[in-house]
Amino acid sequence: MRILVTGSAGHLGEALMRILPLEGHYPVGLDIKPSPFTQLVGSIGERDFARESMAGVDAVVHTATLHKPHMGTHARQDFVDTNITGTLNLLEEAAEAGVGAFLFTSTTSVFGRALTPSSGCPAAWITEDVVPVPKNIYGITKLAAEQLCEWFHRERGLACLILRTSRFFPEADDRKETRDAYADANAKVNEFLYRRADIEDIASAHIVALQKARSIGFGRYIVSATTPFAAGDLAELRVNAPSVVRRYVPEYEDVYARLGWRMFPSIDRVYVNERARNELGWRPRYDFADVIDRIGRGEDYRSALAIAVGSKGYHDVVFEDGPYPV
Repeated sequence: MRILVTGSAGHLGEALMRILPLEGHYPVGLDIKPSPFTQLVGSIGERDFARESMAGVDAVVHTATLHKPHMGTHARQDFVDTNITGTLNLLEEAAEAGVGAFLFTSTTSVFGRALTPSSGCPAAWITEDVVPVPKNIYGITKLAAEQLCEWFHRERGLACLILRTSRFFPEADDRKETRDAYADANAKVNEFLYRRADIEDIASAHIVALQKARSIGFGRYIVSATTPFAAGDLAELRVNAPSVVRRYVPEYEDVYARLGWRMFPSIDRVYVNERARNELGWRPRYDFADVIDRIGRGEDYRSALAIAVGSKGYHDVVFEDGPYPV
C-alpha cells in the first residue's frame, strides 16, 4: 500500500518510515520540517496541501501533532490549528479521495484527570471504557480530533482506528522531582510496568491496525507495554508498589541493586492493552520482565529501532528549569 505518514520527522513518524518498507508498503513522509524521511514538506493546517498529499494514497497514518511539551512555547490556538484543524483537513481529503483506512495516533493524555485517583484510593485501572477528562489544551485537542475521526467513520464511512499511545519518547521526564530522584533509564524502565512502551511496539501496533482497519471500521485502542499487574493489585500498588512488582518479577531486585536503581514507591494508574492485543492481534515484545532480562544480560533496554530513531527533542532551545517548560 501507498501510505501517507504525517509527522515523518518525529519519533514515531520516522520509526514508521523505517519499518513500513520492510512490510512491503510504500510510505510517503509528510512533515512541516524537512528530514531524510520526509518527501512532502508543508503544513496539514493548509487544506490545499492536505488535498495534494492524498494523491494515490491507500491509507493515512496521522502521527503529526503538537505535544504536551509544546504548551509552554505555543499558543492554545496553535494546538487547535494543528491538532484539530489539521486532522479535519486530512479527514476531509482522505474521504474525498476514497482512502481506505485512516489511523490516528492519539495519546493516553486524553484521560487527563481520570488518571489520578484521590488520596487513599487504589490505583486507576485504565481501559478504553474510562471516560476521558482532559486537563490541558493538548488533551482537549487530541480528544476533539478523536471525535472527528469517529464522526467521519459514521457519516462518510471512512475506516478510522485510534491508537492511544502511552509514553515512548526518549527525552527526560518533565517532572523535576522525578529527574532529581531517579536516573533517567531507571525512571523509564519503571514505567514499563504501567505507562510506557518501546517505539518498536508502538510502530508494530500501527502496522497491525493498518491490516485490520477496514474490517473493524472504527475503534479506540490503548497501546502500552503489557502490564504484569491485575485489577486486584490496585490498592497495594498505591501504597507499596515494590512489593507487588517483587511478586511478579522478583529478579528485578538484583538487577536494580547492581545498578543502584529504585522502584517507585507508589503507582497511581495502570494502562491496560488487552483490547489492542485481542482485537488487533497486536503482540508487543517489550514489557518490564523482558526489559529486566535484557538489562540483566548487559544489553540496552531499548530496541534497535528506538536506538536508531534516537532523541528528537521538542524545541530548538534549552530551558533553565528542565527539558521543556510545562
